[in-house]
Amino acid sequence: MGRINAERMDWTRFEAGDAEFRRKQLGEAAGGDQLGCSLYELPAGKRSWPYHYHTRNEEALYVLAGDGRLRLDDESLALAAGDYVALPADERGAHRVVNDGDEPLRYLAVSTMDDPEVTVYPDSEKLGVFVGSPPGGSDDRRLHGYYPTDADVDYWAGEAGESDNDDDEHRD
Repeated sequence: MGRINAERMDWTRFEAGDAEFRRKQLGEAAGGDQLGCSLYELPAGKRSWPYHYHTRNEEALYVLAGDGRLRLDDESLALAAGDYVALPADERGAHRVVNDGDEPLRYLAVSTMDDPEVTVYPDSEKLGVFVGSPPGGSDDRRLHGYYPTDADVDYWAGEAGESDNDDDEHRD
């Protein structure tokens, strides 16, 4: 059993575009393997990670303090202290946390930590691939990158020694 005290941990700060928050990775610090948990704090007027959903990892949010909003696919939910939201591992779980209140919004984000994982970002039409360590994990990744969702290539494209007419050559 791993035990940590969040009050004794340092915050990690993140800023990019309209996203700004502080985070403490509690699950990792306590030695969690299959379950992640992070404490987040969003300043007034700021947002969390870009709007996204996971294809393998389920997430949940529990609001500790403050007020905000949870952007979902077809609605926006008001968030207040004591609210718990389950986010399934598919497009129904697409989300982004927004602090539209006047005080910091503090919440726990809990997730399964399955690998490999594909995360989809509908607004920017891209996807993220994580192999070797899921999003939020710190193990070395064998494959990790972000790609346009419409970047489809032919299965055989780029195969060494292959040509479009190989099948014709073997029809004798």
